[in-house]
Amino acid sequence: MARDGAGLAPQLTLDLAGAPEFGARDFFVGGSNEAAARLIGRWPDWPDCVLLLNGPAGSGKSHLGAIWAARARARRLRAADLEASGPAALAREPALLIEDLDALTPAGGRAFFHLLNLVRERALPTLLTAREAPERLGVEPPDLLSRLRLAPRVEIGAPDDALMRMVLGKLLTDHQIAPDPKLVAYAATRLDSSLDAARRFVEALDREALARKSRVTRRLAGQVLAAIGAPAGEEEDEEEF
Repeated sequence: MARDGAGLAPQLTLDLAGAPEFGARDFFVGGSNEAAARLIGRWPDWPDCVLLLNGPAGSGKSHLGAIWAARARARRLRAADLEASGPAALAREPALLIEDLDALTPAGGRAFFHLLNLVRERALPTLLTAREAPERLGVEPPDLLSRLRLAPRVEIGAPDDALMRMVLGKLLTDHQIAPDPKLVAYAATRLDSSLDAARRFVEALDREALARKSRVTRRLAGQVLAAIGAPAGEEEDEEEF
């Protein structure tokens, strides 16, 4: 077992590519995402057939989009794949979720422009996600920007402290780690304000505790935080949470 000052056990992998749970019951609503969750939940009573969801990485855009896509039976794809998918074929879907407009290529932008024209012509329910507002996406052709500006836009912010604590508690419980308030507070104040960061931490903590056959201590949590690039603070002791 790795102990004082030692590195993490060799069994710990930081690839952490496991797919997160994107069900409705796994989505927590807080101040940072309440407006977005409310508007997404109003579907099909939207102000327009197209809705743009903005927010930073790790804010929960993909999760909220997945919830809507399941309800609307939407075809899910990334903006980078638009050119290969073909506007005419996509416009025959019952609904569309197009993610990561920030990664739109010039060729994809032209395909997207034609697709948006078809979407509006057919009133096809379409949810778009991007980190940035339309004006900051640098999309081509220029007329695409005017099309995007027609869509109502709702923002989802980085999770606040209360939301991070709720998510950490749920993730710890899912991994059969007691969601001790001290452990939750310890991690929440050190992790980036990102739901992805919370998931990576809990998955790494679970793997390392299993690899060491160890209880969860401050030292173990601190070493896992350091391994995923979060500030662990001063050397912690072996006190259990």
